[in-house]
Amino acid sequence: MSAVQALDPLLKEGRSETYRRGFIPQPVVRFTGQRTESGELRDGFLTSFVNVSCVQPIDDIAEYGAIVDSWLSILSQLGFHARHISIYGRVAVWQRRQVKGITLRFRHVGLTLGDVVLLWHTDHPQRMAVDLGTSLERLAWARTLGSWNELVFGPLAGAAPPPALDAIRTATLLLGNGITPAARGAGGITRRVIGTLPPELVRLGVSAAVRSSHQYWTTVAALPAPWPAVASSIEHECSRHRPHSVI
Repeated sequence: MSAVQALDPLLKEGRSETYRRGFIPQPVVRFTGQRTESGELRDGFLTSFVNVSCVQPIDDIAEYGAIVDSWLSILSQLGFHARHISIYGRVAVWQRRQVKGITLRFRHVGLTLGDVVLLWHTDHPQRMAVDLGTSLERLAWARTLGSWNELVFGPLAGAAPPPALDAIRTATLLLGNGITPAARGAGGITRRVIGTLPPELVRLGVSAAVRSSHQYWTTVAALPAPWPAVASSIEHECSRHRPHSVI
């Protein structure tokens, strides 16, 4: 369940309750990150990252403003001065089935950090909510604007190409949650991610990168599968597609 899906009873069914509310840290996998002309992810983007959302039902627009104000206070405590933060976008209403909304984005200096969305039920406009979201990794990067790869991959940043480290990081999240490679469905995503790993990297071993990634994801939510099992699964999946030598 995504953070915004926690609002489904309120926004899609018009009921007064929600599944969850408040701040929700959630690891996610997305293939929508901006890329360079060569196809590599630009700095500030990952295939898998921690999406920190605040989903909250509200009774009027004043509460929307209060939540934005509270978020500015939190950013200030993290070292982002309010005078360097701007909120921008178009106040144009969009609609997806029974939900309408307005999306605004916030940035620090020139770096977009996330968005803050006002949502309401089309037939019951008094059922309103706010969905405020940001990437934890991007938030950490914005504080220093140092090396993106070193921030994300730590001491392993120079040990392998960034796309490979990104794939191992994502595969660790998927396999660690029991999403094993398959021909279709969620398992198809796992197979797709592992399929991008260079064979020579897998031959050298992926244990160090898997262990590092597993430790990171576990700080957000415990992964059911231990890291050695994840590393073994990656190597096994890669061996299935490795050409066999002919003697």
